[in-house]
Amino acid sequence: MGPEHTSTLGTVNNLGNFYADQGKMAEAEAMYRRALEGTEKACGPEHPSTLNTANNLGVLYKDQGKMAEAEAMFRRALEGKEKALGPEHPSTLDTVHNLGILYTDQGKMAEAEAMYRRALEGHEKAQDGRSGSHVSTGVGRV
Repeated sequence: MGPEHTSTLGTVNNLGNFYADQGKMAEAEAMYRRALEGTEKACGPEHPSTLNTANNLGVLYKDQGKMAEAEAMFRRALEGKEKALGPEHPSTLDTVHNLGILYTDQGKMAEAEAMYRRALEGHEKAQDGRSGSHVSTGVGRV
């Protein structure tokens, strides 16, 4: 397969998740960056795998307190997912929700509420069964 194969890059992204879950932020960032660069080359900048890795990197940056970098990654992921998957796809709405969390952490309550409400409305409209738990919790925090 090789280091640039999509299966390899998926494993690199998963290793980033593993490191992030363990609080090994530097290692997680290195894996996410490698996966992001590789999937951009192998699949293109708007491929769902590329966009999911950008979202993961956004979560990592948020957890590190790198709010500007987190917002840039979330925005990139959101714009790409809206084009590639549509504005109401569950993966798109997960990124919308992540932006809501970021804005809440920054004290940008109006922006946070808009993101949470968009995610909630999208999940309810899709009736995908995910509208109640994490999204409504976010709206309650605003």
